[in-house]
Amino acid sequence: MKGRLKIYLGYAAGVGKTYRMLEEAQAAKRQGADIVVAYFEPHARKETIAKTEGLEMVPRRTIQYGGATFQEMDTEAVLRRRPAVAVVDEFAHTNVPGSERTKRWQDVKVLIEAGIDVWTSMNVQHLESLNDQVWHATGVRVRETVPDWVVDEADEVVVIDVTTRALRNRLERGVVYPQEKARRAMENFFTEANLGALREMALRHAAHEVEEKLAAPAGGPPGPALSPTGRAERILICLTGWPSSAVLIRRGKRVADYLHADCLAIHVTGDGAESAEDRAAVERHLSFARNLRIETHVIESRDVPRAIAEFARAQHITQIFMGRSAPRSWWRRFQENRVQQVVRQARDMQITIVAQRRR
Repeated sequence: MKGRLKIYLGYAAGVGKTYRMLEEAQAAKRQGADIVVAYFEPHARKETIAKTEGLEMVPRRTIQYGGATFQEMDTEAVLRRRPAVAVVDEFAHTNVPGSERTKRWQDVKVLIEAGIDVWTSMNVQHLESLNDQVWHATGVRVRETVPDWVVDEADEVVVIDVTTRALRNRLERGVVYPQEKARRAMENFFTEANLGALREMALRHAAHEVEEKLAAPAGGPPGPALSPTGRAERILICLTGWPSSAVLIRRGKRVADYLHADCLAIHVTGDGAESAEDRAAVERHLSFARNLRIETHVIESRDVPRAIAEFARAQHITQIFMGRSAPRSWWRRFQENRVQQVVRQARDMQITIVAQRRR
């Protein structure tokens, strides 16, 4: 039997995710649960460190990389110990090269498959689909992300919330970081505006999760939303080698998740204009889409708009997500571009053109 996943979700460092997780671990231990701390990142926070006293700690694994020494969670040691519950801090962490798996959430999946319950912590800005929104709101591009489907599969999500003023007060008192580091943080990422935007994202995500559970039929997930024509929503994302394709993927997948709709991605090749660099970029985008559990397709055709429209119709697509067309030479500006041709040939579908915004 698989283990259960419980995520403590916050909107920024210092809201109390790890503290609450360890507090509940202590309570579980007092009630006789076989619980261990598989990984804990203290960040020199005395109050949080105190919550680990008396809990069994699984020794970390030491890895040498680039002439330096790193410590990671020893997943194999946890499997050998085989507790009922493993506490794992920092769910979105990227493992050092040389580890068996790239991401800590993948290590957690291994523990769950082995029948071990896992309690873990993360911030809302690490959700992959929110990456662009976080960047536009804060100016910070979060590099460590978790696919939304991983969080959606959690058996329980506990939202840890404090007001932005309370969090900044913790920073001022040196509870989260040492005084000098806290001062720099408050002038940069931990501004009132940034924290407010992140907190709103966390609360909206929590509200959506509650709505989903209330709307779900007994014993199963909610059914797909219906388009205005009465068909089940199906979303198609059109990929190119342009960097904006990553934005398209996140936007399309997030909409699909909200609508409980199938999500597909397509790249049309065959016009001979793609360079080796373009092909490599397309493959990265296809790999990214597959990692988010999006069904991908590559089609060869010299008529790209027609191929997209015909594929969409054959797959009963209701919404198409596309990026803006590349700038055209002045003498071709009165001709239809690819996006306009798709719009003309797929009049029975909703087409969303996603611009690549700049801060």
